[in-house]
Amino acid sequence: MITTFTANPSLDRTIELGAPLSRGAVQRALAAGAQSAGKGVNVARALVAAGVPALAVLPGDATDPVVVGLGIDGLPHRALPIGQPLRSNVTLTEPDGTTTKVNEPGPTLDAAAQQSIASALSEAAAGSSWLVLAGSLPPGLPTGFYADTISALHADLGERCPQIAVDTSDAPLAALYAQPGRLPDLIKPNAAELAELTGTSSEGELEASPELAAAAARRLVDQGTAAVLATLGSRGAVLVTAAGAWLATHEPVRARSTVGAGDSALAGYLLAHDRGATPPDCLRSAVAYGAAAASLPGSLIPTPDQTTPDHVTITSLAPAVPPLAASTQTPKE
Repeated sequence: MITTFTANPSLDRTIELGAPLSRGAVQRALAAGAQSAGKGVNVARALVAAGVPALAVLPGDATDPVVVGLGIDGLPHRALPIGQPLRSNVTLTEPDGTTTKVNEPGPTLDAAAQQSIASALSEAAAGSSWLVLAGSLPPGLPTGFYADTISALHADLGERCPQIAVDTSDAPLAALYAQPGRLPDLIKPNAAELAELTGTSSEGELEASPELAAAAARRLVDQGTAAVLATLGSRGAVLVTAAGAWLATHEPVRARSTVGAGDSALAGYLLAHDRGATPPDCLRSAVAYGAAAASLPGSLIPTPDQTTPDHVTITSLAPAVPPLAASTQTPKE
């Protein structure tokens, strides 16, 4: 069983445009759809579609459209009542795959909701091989929520604590390494998040150079994170562990939407890891899933038959990971 927690779930409405987005103009859509979503929810969808037992934990009342949608879709979930509506997000996709998202802030979670979340995660994590903490934090949750949750679970569960993966950004991501406590076993930053977290190079430089990306990720492994899966957009992904560093690239695909591509990549990694795959093969699975997601319209999450792992090339980067000096780049706000 793999459990995911989505702190700020949403009803995602995706609008597919037939022409490039024109600000201030009236445009007609080719298609539109809505789906209960959020990073952890998306990961759980991919896992269940691949036949891996998964549970999506999230805040939300039973009558909320997001929770109702999960029931309609048959996705195993546990919703924790908060007495407030969950947010709605809008995504615009252009013919070349350019994606524009407008995300609402989400409901404010009070102390009672936070305690309910802590109890639910402790209960679910005890029987899981992995716990995924994913997405932005809604108002009310402290910046260090994920960091505090990891430490609390290790204290509560001891040897029963599962491996923990985190996929978040900005202050909640920085807090994992800025305060004392247990680190996640796996993090999945993109190039921008890796650049901001490590203060080395820029987003563009990391995307252009897998060696630089691997060197930046190595800093986090040296601090105690077991694995860093850094996605580099169309340039593939880099995986760094104590055992080495690898780059995976996929044969070019026609990108239709990048929504959920990172979530799918994380799911692909976890699928392979849960089945005992080697680190390079976990990376291969991650990139195959990410590429498949990018080739699908809207927020669709790929199924195993839509992935092409045989189109993924793995290159070892272990001999080419140099030390880096701190960058003078200004972190993004």
